[in-house]
Amino acid sequence: MDSSANAAFIARITALAGELEQQSFPDSALYVVATPIGNLGDISLRALKVLSLCAAIACEDTRKTRQLLARLNIDKPLLAAHQHNEREVADKIIRRLQAGERIALVSDAGTPAISDPGARIVDAVSRAGLRVIPIAGVSAAVAALSVSGLIADQFHFIGFLPTRDKQRETILSSLKDSAATLVFYEAPHRIVEAIDAMTRIFEPSRRVVIGRELSKVFEQIHRCPLSEAAHWVASDPNHQRGEFVVLIEAAAAIDNDGLNEAIRVLDILLEECSVSQAAAP
Repeated sequence: MDSSANAAFIARITALAGELEQQSFPDSALYVVATPIGNLGDISLRALKVLSLCAAIACEDTRKTRQLLARLNIDKPLLAAHQHNEREVADKIIRRLQAGERIALVSDAGTPAISDPGARIVDAVSRAGLRVIPIAGVSAAVAALSVSGLIADQFHFIGFLPTRDKQRETILSSLKDSAATLVFYEAPHRIVEAIDAMTRIFEPSRRVVIGRELSKVFEQIHRCPLSEAAHWVASDPNHQRGEFVVLIEAAAAIDNDGLNEAIRVLDILLEECSVSQAAAP
């Protein structure tokens, strides 16, 4: 970036920061803060403001959040809030909110409570009659959908599939006829098994979009028929590294008009001949 463009960029950021100072950040509120999934530049100004204002930050992994805060030059007390202690830490957060504090809730990356801990904390705070405020930002699922090119009126977010083969296949089979784009998260050590299971269960002609390491240096977005996905994953060891978002094209719409016409013709035939004769080619 040349010096003039850099100066203009800094001026815009300064102006936005000035607008942010005029906004209200109520106390006695839990702020659910989205954080970058890899690229630090995706942190929002509003997230920075909240993380700076809050009395403490509840986080999935204190080590990872401490590293993020160090890069942002923010120093705040941390509360461990993972899947094994959500109910316990929710009680602590509620007491602090009732005392007038602001508390931020973050996950290791992305938006809390989306295939990450946080939902039980949000529910408990809401049930206690306290305010929960979303600080919008990065979501790996939405990022992948936005560049997928898969056209559907809806999407179905599944998140991580079970690790056991039978449970994984049961869930995939139940989704086979879904009219929505299917959105999965997957870990590197399970991506081969997940793609193999999808290939067995879904039609091979359905399109798949594999997003790997989204927003990071080695980001890849690969589009292909499902029949070619396993080969792509196996073709390069790097294709099995990082965090994955896998999108499966929606099932083809059923031609109800054609089906209704076939039923009408069959009804006419059954009035004149036997079932075997009506069904004969």
